[in-house]
Amino acid sequence: METTELWLLLATLAVSLLYYLSSLRRGADVSRLPPGPRPLPLVGNLLDLRGHLHHSLARLSRAHGPVMRLQLGLTTAVVVSSRDAAREAFAKHDRRLAARAVPDAARALGFSERSMMWLPSSDPWWKALRNIVAAHVFSARSLAAVRGVRERKVRDLLGYLRGRAGREVDIGQAVYGGVVNLMSSAFFSIDVVDVGGQSAQGLRELIEAIVEVTAKPNVSDLFPFLRRLDLQGWRRWTARRYEEIFRVLDGIIDRRLAEASSSRDTHGDFLDVLLELLSTGKVGRDNLTAILFDVLAAGSDTITIAVEWAMAELLRNPSTMARVRAELDGAFGSKATVEEPDVARLPYLLAVVKEAMRLHPVAPILLPHLAVEVGVELGGYAVPKGSIVIFNASAIMRDPGVWERPDEFLPERFLDKSAGVELRGKDLEFIPFGAGRRLCPGLPMAERVVPHIVASLLHGIEWRLPEGVSPEHLDLSLSEKFTAVNVLAVPLRAVPVVRT
Repeated sequence: METTELWLLLATLAVSLLYYLSSLRRGADVSRLPPGPRPLPLVGNLLDLRGHLHHSLARLSRAHGPVMRLQLGLTTAVVVSSRDAAREAFAKHDRRLAARAVPDAARALGFSERSMMWLPSSDPWWKALRNIVAAHVFSARSLAAVRGVRERKVRDLLGYLRGRAGREVDIGQAVYGGVVNLMSSAFFSIDVVDVGGQSAQGLRELIEAIVEVTAKPNVSDLFPFLRRLDLQGWRRWTARRYEEIFRVLDGIIDRRLAEASSSRDTHGDFLDVLLELLSTGKVGRDNLTAILFDVLAAGSDTITIAVEWAMAELLRNPSTMARVRAELDGAFGSKATVEEPDVARLPYLLAVVKEAMRLHPVAPILLPHLAVEVGVELGGYAVPKGSIVIFNASAIMRDPGVWERPDEFLPERFLDKSAGVELRGKDLEFIPFGAGRRLCPGLPMAERVVPHIVASLLHGIEWRLPEGVSPEHLDLSLSEKFTAVNVLAVPLRAVPVVRT
């Protein structure tokens, strides 16, 4: 049977089953469910989600309310789009909503069963993983121990950019290579890519492809009873990409194991900690690869995207750029480099970084939560057990009831807030890293590294737009490309000029 014919047959069976299931549900009490657009047979509200998902959800929430229900095939989703609704969710129901709705593509090679990103918070292994990285990677003591490594890698990035002075560079590509090496050197004591080279670009393309496919409409997610068939092949496709990345990570582990067997010398890094846990049976060999992926691959991409958006906003807002430069010059003068602790003396630069994260969150809808128990109520509506719960962080951080002129880039708003707004999810109007139990574990590193890289890029280098490109032109071309993360649709290119 031809592939197209098989697809049509299975789709017909799906339609028939959907109508049967729908008939069983008719007459059910829906008075306490959240409001939402009327779903169509089979596809539900999928056709209402044209364009970038976070913008489509925000548009629908303006019509149906900050707690809204959507039907996505056989899957029910509840969308939270305001600060107050998010506050109620995290204050009253954090535990009940702390599981993950796992996209089928993420199940490739059993990855979701080994990853901090996808395991439910009730799983003992999730708790063990969080404790491992909290104690040995992202604790204040661990971060302080490798601060010198991070600063050296930022200097390497600046050296690469200075070597290309006067030539147009892809800022995101250069920063990505620098950040990957920053993290791999801090965690594993090696550089894994060439900054600005094909190795960095190839790794980023692999990771972005995996991220993108997890966000694609998938029959296996819309109609879970078809999951085993992997009709669109996304799980098999993702497995091949995981294998490519895992080969790199396994090579790092195997080389260190070989070193350990022939020498008693240690590096004193996170990989040594993992190998010690392996030797005592506290983690398995396959777990090591998943841990490395979680801390290296996911963290590198998010930090890079945050830096790139901050630089993009500065380049299209010359007056803001000038104010940041004046702050840097006033704080450091002719000092050759900026060190991580120095950034605390730069309140306006920190405000710029926060404002870029507010307008352009790396994960505008965060990762999907799952309601695992009955009894969850938001805004007076019942959230059905088993439904996906989507926190539209982009809409929350542009909530006009909280933010004045929410769609404008105004770093001053963070200076005007007398109590300050944290990155740690306590201020529910500002949640670029999530909140509650599923707060991003890498936040302690990101809040150090992102502003340090931005400050370093601006202190030692002047940036000019390519010939023929003005800030006004950049404003028109600075659009988003949404997958599961929020990247620039057109890579940001600029010309570094060494400051004298």
